[in-house]
Amino acid sequence: MSDPDDPTPEPRIQGATLLRDAALRAAVVTCFVMVIVALVRGGGDAWLLLWAAIAMLAGFVVAGPKRSLGVGVRSQPSKPQPSSVAEAVLAQIPDPVILVDQRAVVIEGNKAAYGLLGGLKTGHPLSFALRSPDVLDGIQRVLEKGEPLKVEYSERVPTERTFEVHIGPLQADAPSTGVQAGVVLFFRDLTSARRLEAMRADFVANASHELRTPLASVLGFIETLQGPARDDVKARERFLDIMKGQAERMKRLIDDLLSLSRIEMRAHLSPTQTVDLASIVSQMIETLSPMARERGVVIQARLPGQPILVRGDRDELLRVAENLIENAVKYGESGGRVDIEIDTIGSSHGEQGPHVTFAVQDYGPGIAPEHLPRLTERFYRADVAQSRDKGGTGLGLAIVKHIVNRHRGHFDIASEPGQGARFTVTLPEARS
Repeated sequence: MSDPDDPTPEPRIQGATLLRDAALRAAVVTCFVMVIVALVRGGGDAWLLLWAAIAMLAGFVVAGPKRSLGVGVRSQPSKPQPSSVAEAVLAQIPDPVILVDQRAVVIEGNKAAYGLLGGLKTGHPLSFALRSPDVLDGIQRVLEKGEPLKVEYSERVPTERTFEVHIGPLQADAPSTGVQAGVVLFFRDLTSARRLEAMRADFVANASHELRTPLASVLGFIETLQGPARDDVKARERFLDIMKGQAERMKRLIDDLLSLSRIEMRAHLSPTQTVDLASIVSQMIETLSPMARERGVVIQARLPGQPILVRGDRDELLRVAENLIENAVKYGESGGRVDIEIDTIGSSHGEQGPHVTFAVQDYGPGIAPEHLPRLTERFYRADVAQSRDKGGTGLGLAIVKHIVNRHRGHFDIASEPGQGARFTVTLPEARS
């Protein structure tokens, strides 16, 4: 963008200077040729020598000042363009920033803004990309009153995110600044803070509910050991074993709650690493095979011979495989067999592109239809007594669901009573 106060743009000055330099060189060369010709022909061309010398001198006199002027103009440092400075500043701001004019048309935005709003385009109304009446009404209020304000903006797709939008007036004090009057919008991400608040509340409520029973049991046995069973060696050993089991249950519960909290904190951040899902599942099958043999369960795996690449967090996908295979072995123990397979498919759940499925099938008693929609809720159990007897915390499938959601995948459960249950994880395949 050129400076409106500059009467002679820099490119035009440079072009004129180059033209004068070329003309001067041509005049000098011509004069030298005339002098050489005159010397070769002899003294009869004395007048030719004289006029050549006069022409060359006139060329230096006429072209010299203008050439110096051109060089002087080029040597002056060019004035930084306001728009370039604004773009450089915006590019260094990590949070989304958008500038709009008095008609709410986008003037400029930084990289974070274009990443947040996929439909954002310079020169188009902001309402084309941002469907938020609160933000759009806030822009109008700021234009009318000239006072900054804050509004809240939330989006649901692909994950739930919450922003506090600071809307302030943008005034152009002088025409030479190159800045249009309008409004600046600054998006402050509140997603992590809101998730932390919700998780704190959930943690207190769920932990107090789930820890009450084992704590009461431990306290009861301690009182018994301090009183009537103080000198009873057999009762003491039996009570200590029960107390150890209850303490381990509380430890598993706290570990699962902390794992779930960490996963939820990063739910809006998609994994960027490429991992081999086949090797992850194979490693977990090898780890859990001894437990399956102890329970009389055979694990049959159908895994591809080549790597199956997905975008993911290796530790979290290991946790998915562990929870699903361990659940199938524990709760499908009566079926005596667990089938595991990984396959590649095309589009899935309305999403284009290649996908990968990881399925775990058990042949146990199955799950009643009324329980299926709620199996991934925290602390929900289809059979509370059976779950606690097998050391379950009621958080395993909730952890699986949140990990799969973070990986932008899908988790499906299918079961019929008496026919076992099938748990399927679908993830987008990564290009090799």
